[in-house]
Amino acid sequence: MSKLVELIQELCPEGVDFVKLEEVFKITRGRVMSKEYLTQNKGEYPVYSSQTANNGQIGRITTYDYDGEYLTWTTDGANAGTIFYRNEKFSITNVCGLLKAKSKNILPKYAYYVLSIVMKSYVSSGMGNPKLMSNVTAKIQIPFPPLPIQQEIVSILDKFTELEAELEAELEARTLQYKYYRDQLLNFADKEVEWKALGEIGEFVRGTGLQKSDFIESGVGCIHYGQIYTHFGFSANKTKTFISPELANRLRKAKKGDIVFATTSENIDDVCKTVVWLGDEEIAISGETYIYKHNQNAKFIAYYLKTPPFIAFKKQNITGTKVIRVHGEKLKQFRIPIPSLEEQERIVGILDKFDALVNDISVGLPAEILARRKQYEFYREQLLNFKTK
Repeated sequence: MSKLVELIQELCPEGVDFVKLEEVFKITRGRVMSKEYLTQNKGEYPVYSSQTANNGQIGRITTYDYDGEYLTWTTDGANAGTIFYRNEKFSITNVCGLLKAKSKNILPKYAYYVLSIVMKSYVSSGMGNPKLMSNVTAKIQIPFPPLPIQQEIVSILDKFTELEAELEAELEARTLQYKYYRDQLLNFADKEVEWKALGEIGEFVRGTGLQKSDFIESGVGCIHYGQIYTHFGFSANKTKTFISPELANRLRKAKKGDIVFATTSENIDDVCKTVVWLGDEEIAISGETYIYKHNQNAKFIAYYLKTPPFIAFKKQNITGTKVIRVHGEKLKQFRIPIPSLEEQERIVGILDKFDALVNDISVGLPAEILARRKQYEFYREQLLNFKTK
């Protein structure tokens, strides 16, 4: 940072010029490529489109339209205004914009860091379809410091992103390790252990009509099925929302140790996602859920419901198309191993430690990644905050 301060004092103590993107970049769009075209021309070179998952890649083909250092941005849809740095051989579709530096006085990577802050603010949401077209992009203004300052900023911010990438790679490795040991600990195929259907050792109670409009500031805790996907992790001891005692008296309730299932979803991964309720107070449960009441270790059962046998079971028993579900009568039939309660507790103790390391946002690697990301965003804002001449 001290080197950057020295460069600014030496090269632009009075501030920097701001330039429009069209002054320093050539701005174009990609070409139309159908799914059929991608299928018929499969190859090694990536094709990027309007999505942001998988770094925007939608396929690979045998040819490439661009080779070198470019910026691309998403022009249409929910992710409009998302900017990417590319340095490779690639192609883009017609819902991608392209920025090619006109001279060596502007570093594309520097512009990428600036645009990752400001570009989203230029997106238009007219007619319900967010857009950031080339004519608007062309007029976006960015600070244009001397090249040595751009280089130093890129060097600093690259170090932050590299560190975050290393942490994310470690988290991915730990997650795979966790899943491996979880599945090994819960693999009773060659062990002498009793197997029983969920319906034999417990009872499924269907949730009832709780609406989001019923939520109040305080009262009886409740879980709406949508919160199981968006808010809750593996277990919980407090709720996000509350309802009146009068309404709660009419609804089905979960008590400590019960497992709450979300029975519907739009994808196979989320359907039958569970949360183990560990709070001391009973809580109300919405429709599209089941409360599973039993006399086993709740976490042991919930961990087993994450293993390949249950995932395969879900796939075999889902119904519906856009919205899929697994009915309670089917869930009752799923068989699980029933070791002693002492063995269940031992296994849960091991898996809880792995789960905290991998998944808990307040401890372990996820917390470190979040801290690094906030640090990076802070320094990025500070580094790119230039005064105008």
